[in-house]
Amino acid sequence: MAAGSDNTAANYIQHHLQNLTFGNHPENGWSLAHSAEEASEMGFWAIHLDTMGWSIAMGVLFIWLFRKAGKAATTGVPGPLQNLVEVVFEFIELTVRGAFHGRNPVIAPLALTLFVWIFLMNALKLVPIDFAPGVFARLGIDYMKLVPTTDPNATLGMAIGVFALIIFYSIKVKGAGGFAKELSLTPFNHWSLIPFNLVMEIIGLLVKPLSLGLRLFGNMFAGEVIFILIALLPFWVSWTLSVPWAIFHILIITLQAFIFTVLTVVYLSQAHEHH
Repeated sequence: MAAGSDNTAANYIQHHLQNLTFGNHPENGWSLAHSAEEASEMGFWAIHLDTMGWSIAMGVLFIWLFRKAGKAATTGVPGPLQNLVEVVFEFIELTVRGAFHGRNPVIAPLALTLFVWIFLMNALKLVPIDFAPGVFARLGIDYMKLVPTTDPNATLGMAIGVFALIIFYSIKVKGAGGFAKELSLTPFNHWSLIPFNLVMEIIGLLVKPLSLGLRLFGNMFAGEVIFILIALLPFWVSWTLSVPWAIFHILIITLQAFIFTVLTVVYLSQAHEHH
Protein backbone atom coordinates (compact mmCIF):
# COMPACT_ATOMS: atom_id res chain seq x y z
CA MET A 1 0.00 0.00 0.00
CA ALA A 2 1.37 3.46 -0.90
CA ALA A 3 2.30 6.04 1.70
CA GLY A 4 -0.71 8.20 0.80
CA SER A 5 -3.01 5.20 1.15
CA ASP A 6 -1.43 4.40 4.52
CA ASN A 7 -2.17 7.94 5.72
CA THR A 8 -5.73 7.74 4.42
CA ALA A 9 -6.32 4.41 6.16
CA ALA A 10 -4.77 5.70 9.40
CA ASN A 11 -6.97 8.82 9.30
CA TYR A 12 -10.05 6.69 8.62
CA ILE A 13 -9.32 4.41 11.59
CA GLN A 14 -8.51 7.33 13.90
CA HIS A 15 -11.68 9.16 12.85
CA HIS A 16 -13.94 6.17 13.57
CA LEU A 17 -12.31 5.55 16.96
CA GLN A 18 -12.56 9.20 18.08
CA ASN A 19 -15.39 10.20 20.43
CA LEU A 20 -17.46 13.35 20.11
CA THR A 21 -15.83 15.24 23.00
CA PHE A 22 -17.05 18.35 24.80
CA GLY A 23 -14.88 20.11 27.36
CA ASN A 24 -12.95 23.16 28.47
CA HIS A 25 -10.12 23.70 25.99
CA PRO A 26 -7.22 25.93 27.17
CA GLU A 27 -7.59 28.17 24.09
CA ASN A 28 -11.15 27.64 22.82
CA GLY A 29 -12.96 27.48 26.16
CA TRP A 30 -16.01 25.20 26.44
CA SER A 31 -16.43 23.68 23.01
CA LEU A 32 -16.51 20.52 20.92
CA ALA A 33 -13.15 19.00 20.07
CA HIS A 34 -12.35 19.02 16.35
CA SER A 35 -9.39 16.66 16.62
CA ALA A 36 -7.93 14.01 18.89
CA GLU A 37 -5.32 16.55 20.04
CA GLU A 38 -8.00 19.03 21.13
CA ALA A 39 -9.87 16.28 22.96
CA SER A 40 -6.68 15.32 24.81
CA GLU A 41 -5.99 18.94 25.75
CA MET A 42 -9.44 19.22 27.36
CA GLY A 43 -8.27 16.96 30.17
CA PHE A 44 -10.01 14.59 32.55
CA TRP A 45 -13.32 16.44 32.87
CA ALA A 46 -14.16 16.36 29.15
CA ILE A 47 -17.37 14.50 28.31
CA HIS A 48 -17.86 12.03 25.48
CA LEU A 49 -21.26 13.18 24.27
CA ASP A 50 -21.79 10.21 21.95
CA THR A 51 -21.10 7.69 24.73
CA MET A 52 -23.43 9.52 27.11
CA GLY A 53 -26.13 10.04 24.50
CA TRP A 54 -26.26 6.51 23.11
CA SER A 55 -26.02 4.84 26.52
CA ILE A 56 -28.93 6.95 27.79
CA ALA A 57 -30.87 6.23 24.59
CA MET A 58 -30.41 2.47 25.05
CA GLY A 59 -31.51 2.81 28.68
CA VAL A 60 -34.66 4.63 27.57
CA LEU A 61 -35.27 1.98 24.89
CA PHE A 62 -34.94 -0.75 27.53
CA ILE A 63 -37.48 0.95 29.82
CA TRP A 64 -39.89 1.59 26.93
CA LEU A 65 -39.75 -1.98 25.61
CA PHE A 66 -40.29 -3.60 28.99
CA ARG A 67 -43.02 -1.12 29.97
CA LYS A 68 -44.79 -1.79 26.68
CA ALA A 69 -44.52 -5.54 27.26
CA GLY A 70 -45.84 -5.14 30.81
CA LYS A 71 -48.84 -3.06 29.74
CA ALA A 72 -49.72 -5.49 26.95
CA ALA A 73 -49.14 -8.63 29.05
CA THR A 74 -51.89 -11.21 28.85
CA THR A 75 -52.59 -14.62 30.38
CA GLY A 76 -53.77 -15.79 26.98
CA VAL A 77 -51.59 -16.22 23.91
CA PRO A 78 -48.63 -13.86 24.42
CA GLY A 79 -47.29 -11.66 21.63
CA PRO A 80 -43.69 -11.77 20.36
CA LEU A 81 -42.52 -8.97 22.66
CA GLN A 82 -44.09 -10.57 25.74
CA ASN A 83 -42.50 -13.90 24.79
CA LEU A 84 -39.08 -12.27 24.45
CA VAL A 85 -39.37 -10.42 27.77
CA GLU A 86 -40.52 -13.56 29.58
CA VAL A 87 -37.56 -15.51 28.18
CA VAL A 88 -35.16 -12.80 29.40
CA PHE A 89 -36.85 -12.73 32.82
CA GLU A 90 -36.60 -16.50 33.21
CA PHE A 91 -32.99 -16.51 32.02
CA ILE A 92 -31.96 -13.84 34.55
CA GLU A 93 -33.97 -15.55 37.32
CA LEU A 94 -32.14 -18.84 36.74
CA THR A 95 -28.80 -17.04 36.56
CA VAL A 96 -29.35 -15.22 39.85
CA ARG A 97 -30.59 -18.35 41.61
CA GLY A 98 -27.48 -20.22 40.54
CA ALA A 99 -24.94 -17.51 41.34
CA PHE A 100 -26.37 -15.55 44.28
CA HIS A 101 -26.63 -17.30 47.64
CA GLY A 102 -27.90 -14.48 49.84
CA ARG A 103 -31.29 -12.80 50.22
CA ASN A 104 -31.60 -9.43 48.52
CA PRO A 105 -34.54 -8.28 46.35
CA VAL A 106 -32.30 -5.77 44.53
CA ILE A 107 -29.99 -8.31 42.87
CA ALA A 108 -32.38 -9.77 40.26
CA PRO A 109 -33.62 -6.36 38.98
CA LEU A 110 -30.02 -5.14 38.91
CA ALA A 111 -28.94 -8.20 36.90
CA LEU A 112 -31.84 -7.76 34.48
CA THR A 113 -31.01 -4.09 33.98
CA LEU A 114 -27.31 -4.74 33.40
CA PHE A 115 -27.86 -7.62 30.98
CA VAL A 116 -30.44 -5.91 28.77
CA TRP A 117 -28.79 -2.46 28.88
CA ILE A 118 -25.33 -3.79 28.01
CA PHE A 119 -26.79 -6.04 25.30
CA LEU A 120 -28.56 -3.08 23.67
CA MET A 121 -25.42 -0.93 23.82
CA ASN A 122 -23.35 -3.78 22.37
CA ALA A 123 -25.96 -4.38 19.65
CA LEU A 124 -25.28 -0.94 18.18
CA LYS A 125 -22.13 -2.55 16.81
CA LEU A 126 -24.33 -4.28 14.20
CA VAL A 127 -25.12 -0.90 12.59
CA PRO A 128 -22.91 -0.47 9.48
CA ILE A 129 -19.65 1.17 10.54
CA ASP A 130 -19.95 4.22 8.23
CA PHE A 131 -23.66 4.88 8.76
CA ALA A 132 -23.65 7.01 11.92
CA PRO A 133 -20.48 9.02 11.12
CA GLY A 134 -21.87 9.71 7.63
CA VAL A 135 -25.28 10.86 8.88
CA PHE A 136 -23.84 13.12 11.57
CA ALA A 137 -21.18 14.50 9.22
CA ARG A 138 -24.02 15.90 7.10
CA LEU A 139 -25.27 17.64 10.24
CA GLY A 140 -21.87 19.26 10.81
CA ILE A 141 -20.78 16.91 13.61
CA ASP A 142 -17.20 15.74 13.12
CA TYR A 143 -17.24 12.53 15.16
CA MET A 144 -19.82 9.96 16.20
CA LYS A 145 -18.73 6.75 17.91
CA LEU A 146 -21.90 4.71 18.10
CA VAL A 147 -21.12 1.89 20.58
CA PRO A 148 -20.84 3.10 24.20
CA THR A 149 -19.13 -0.09 25.37
CA THR A 150 -16.14 0.62 23.10
CA ASP A 151 -15.42 3.56 25.43
CA PRO A 152 -13.63 2.62 28.69
CA ASN A 153 -15.35 5.56 30.39
CA ALA A 154 -18.68 3.74 30.01
CA THR A 155 -17.53 0.24 30.94
CA LEU A 156 -15.39 1.35 33.88
CA GLY A 157 -18.19 3.67 35.00
CA MET A 158 -20.55 0.71 35.28
CA ALA A 159 -17.84 -1.35 36.95
CA ILE A 160 -17.20 1.37 39.54
CA GLY A 161 -20.95 1.43 40.26
CA VAL A 162 -20.83 -2.33 40.88
CA PHE A 163 -17.74 -1.87 43.05
CA ALA A 164 -19.60 0.71 45.17
CA LEU A 165 -22.40 -1.83 45.68
CA ILE A 166 -19.85 -4.49 46.70
CA ILE A 167 -18.42 -2.20 49.38
CA PHE A 168 -21.89 -1.07 50.50
CA TYR A 169 -23.28 -4.57 50.96
CA SER A 170 -20.04 -5.89 52.47
CA ILE A 171 -20.34 -3.27 55.22
CA LYS A 172 -24.13 -3.55 55.53
CA VAL A 173 -24.20 -7.34 55.84
CA LYS A 174 -20.99 -7.89 57.83
CA GLY A 175 -20.66 -4.57 59.60
CA ALA A 176 -17.64 -2.27 59.28
CA GLY A 177 -15.74 -4.35 61.85
CA GLY A 178 -16.67 -7.64 60.20
CA PHE A 179 -15.61 -6.37 56.78
CA ALA A 180 -12.30 -5.09 58.17
CA LYS A 181 -11.75 -8.42 59.94
CA GLU A 182 -12.43 -10.29 56.71
CA LEU A 183 -9.84 -8.20 54.87
CA SER A 184 -7.22 -8.52 57.56
CA LEU A 185 -7.63 -12.21 58.56
CA THR A 186 -8.24 -13.79 55.13
CA PRO A 187 -6.79 -16.11 53.88
CA PHE A 188 -4.44 -16.56 56.86
CA ASN A 189 -6.17 -16.30 60.23
CA HIS A 190 -3.21 -15.04 62.28
CA TRP A 191 -2.41 -11.55 63.56
CA SER A 192 1.20 -11.67 62.32
CA LEU A 193 0.04 -12.03 58.72
CA ILE A 194 -2.44 -9.14 58.78
CA PRO A 195 -0.25 -6.87 56.56
CA PHE A 196 0.11 -9.63 53.96
CA ASN A 197 -3.62 -10.39 54.09
CA LEU A 198 -4.55 -6.73 53.70
CA VAL A 199 -2.34 -6.30 50.64
CA MET A 200 -3.69 -9.44 48.98
CA GLU A 201 -7.35 -8.78 49.81
CA ILE A 202 -7.29 -5.09 48.82
CA ILE A 203 -5.60 -5.94 45.52
CA GLY A 204 -8.20 -8.66 44.92
CA LEU A 205 -10.97 -6.20 45.74
CA LEU A 206 -9.64 -3.54 43.36
CA VAL A 207 -9.15 -6.05 40.56
CA LYS A 208 -12.88 -6.77 40.46
CA PRO A 209 -14.03 -3.47 38.88
CA LEU A 210 -10.97 -3.38 36.63
CA SER A 211 -11.63 -6.88 35.30
CA LEU A 212 -15.32 -6.11 34.81
CA GLY A 213 -14.79 -2.86 32.93
CA LEU A 214 -11.70 -3.75 30.91
CA ARG A 215 -12.99 -7.17 29.80
CA LEU A 216 -16.13 -5.65 28.31
CA PHE A 217 -14.25 -2.72 26.78
CA GLY A 218 -11.48 -4.90 25.35
CA ASN A 219 -13.80 -7.32 23.60
CA MET A 220 -16.07 -4.62 22.19
CA PHE A 221 -13.18 -2.39 21.12
CA ALA A 222 -11.39 -5.26 19.36
CA GLY A 223 -14.56 -6.11 17.46
CA GLU A 224 -14.98 -2.47 16.45
CA VAL A 225 -11.42 -2.31 15.11
CA ILE A 226 -12.02 -5.44 13.02
CA PHE A 227 -15.21 -3.94 11.56
CA ILE A 228 -13.23 -0.81 10.64
CA LEU A 229 -10.43 -2.80 9.05
CA ILE A 230 -12.96 -4.82 7.03
CA ALA A 231 -14.54 -1.57 5.83
CA LEU A 232 -11.15 -0.50 4.40
CA LEU A 233 -11.11 -3.48 2.01
CA PRO A 234 -12.60 -3.37 -1.51
CA PHE A 235 -16.39 -3.26 -1.56
CA TRP A 236 -17.02 -6.89 -2.54
CA VAL A 237 -14.46 -8.21 -0.03
CA SER A 238 -15.86 -5.96 2.68
CA TRP A 239 -19.40 -7.30 2.29
CA THR A 240 -18.17 -10.89 2.03
CA LEU A 241 -16.38 -10.58 5.37
CA SER A 242 -18.59 -8.15 7.27
CA VAL A 243 -21.80 -10.20 7.08
CA PRO A 244 -20.40 -13.40 8.69
CA TRP A 245 -18.43 -11.31 11.20
CA ALA A 246 -21.62 -9.43 12.14
CA ILE A 247 -23.51 -12.73 12.54
CA PHE A 248 -20.71 -14.11 14.71
CA HIS A 249 -20.74 -10.87 16.71
CA ILE A 250 -24.34 -11.48 17.76
CA LEU A 251 -22.89 -14.22 19.97
CA ILE A 252 -20.13 -11.91 21.24
CA ILE A 253 -22.41 -9.03 22.21
CA THR A 254 -24.73 -11.42 24.08
CA LEU A 255 -21.87 -13.28 25.75
CA GLN A 256 -20.17 -10.10 26.98
CA ALA A 257 -23.43 -8.79 28.47
CA PHE A 258 -23.92 -12.17 30.17
CA ILE A 259 -20.35 -12.29 31.57
CA PHE A 260 -20.59 -8.78 33.03
CA THR A 261 -23.95 -9.63 34.62
CA VAL A 262 -22.87 -12.99 36.05
CA LEU A 263 -19.65 -11.60 37.51
CA THR A 264 -21.61 -8.76 39.10
CA VAL A 265 -23.99 -11.26 40.73
CA VAL A 266 -21.08 -13.45 41.89
CA TYR A 267 -19.21 -10.48 43.40
CA LEU A 268 -22.33 -9.29 45.20
CA SER A 269 -22.97 -12.83 46.46
CA GLN A 270 -19.46 -12.83 47.95
CA ALA A 271 -20.23 -9.49 49.60
CA HIS A 272 -23.19 -11.14 51.37
CA GLU A 273 -21.18 -14.11 52.64
CA HIS A 274 -19.69 -14.38 56.14
CA HIS A 275 -16.26 -15.93 56.43
